[in-house]
Amino acid sequence: MNEVLKKWGFPIDRMFLAAGPCSAESREQLMECAGALAGKGISFFRAGIWKPRTRPGSFEGVGLKGLAWMDEVRAETGLKIGTEVAEPAHVEACLEYGLDILWVGARTSTNPFSVQAIADALRGTDIPVLVKNPMSADVGLWMGAVERIANAGITRLGVIHRGFSSELEMRYRNAPGWKTPIELKRRMPELPIICDPSHICGKRALIPSIAQEALDLLFDGLMLEVHPDPDHAFSDSAQQFTPTQFFELIEKLNLPHEQSDSAMFTQRLHELREQVDGLDSQLLDVLSKRMDIVRKMGEIKTAQNVSTFQPGRWKEIVEDRVRKGAGLELSEDFILQVMQSIHEESIRQQEIRRVDDSC
Repeated sequence: MNEVLKKWGFPIDRMFLAAGPCSAESREQLMECAGALAGKGISFFRAGIWKPRTRPGSFEGVGLKGLAWMDEVRAETGLKIGTEVAEPAHVEACLEYGLDILWVGARTSTNPFSVQAIADALRGTDIPVLVKNPMSADVGLWMGAVERIANAGITRLGVIHRGFSSELEMRYRNAPGWKTPIELKRRMPELPIICDPSHICGKRALIPSIAQEALDLLFDGLMLEVHPDPDHAFSDSAQQFTPTQFFELIEKLNLPHEQSDSAMFTQRLHELREQVDGLDSQLLDVLSKRMDIVRKMGEIKTAQNVSTFQPGRWKEIVEDRVRKGAGLELSEDFILQVMQSIHEESIRQQEIRRVDDSC
């Protein structure tokens, strides 16, 4: 997919890389950061000009003067430049300054009205546009945002995965939720997909492992926040690298191949995949038998006017399966996801029977 990105006109060394500060703060800050990144394989220099903040009173970006600084960065360093847009006025200003790439942020891609307004402002241009995932793990909503931009005539189009908001306490600022970008890639295989580990992690120390995981999942590149003095950044200081730290990380990242030329590897992988296919068939057979039993349970419940959902029983199942899973070296999160999916389907099967019986 990097071949697609090269055709967009972006330089690519080891991988597609967007780097720069979370926010443009001053001309001097941008020039210092860009000077440290220039000539070292950066695909484009990123900086936030308008910052959507949760609460008023926080630093919300420098606005239009930041675009003039970015234009100067490009003239002085030769770096391509890009920023986030959230409304038509942003798009119009960026087009006036001739930015090389734009992206639609997560807060904006969540709202179809906002995305459509941006799409309308982009109509008649073909600037490259990246669409970040919505705040929630809704692949349909993400696809819809991409489709709205595509319908405006934008052909150089890609996506950015930056994780998903959650009310639960967790290690990361935003849950990685890899299954959603993987599903998007399955449905829209032509789209380049970039990972934004900075916003997933929220902390520098966590970024290397998430960046490597993204590359292991064949993401097409990374967007990382880099600041000449992260500890004094106006926004998101904890998740930004110094230029030196950034290049140290990039050098350590491994770029896996999708295939191998080794005949021995290919044969062994084929054998193991056949075993997996056989076990998956058994799993499906067992699940089918489980649903047969579930439907019979639904008939009994319906006859006695008993609720489909049984909270006490569900609690017992979860505790038992998590405990057994731990003994089989299966993570609690994995077991919970599997059992929740099975439970949802079980309820659906019982409800179908309940509705049929009432008709």
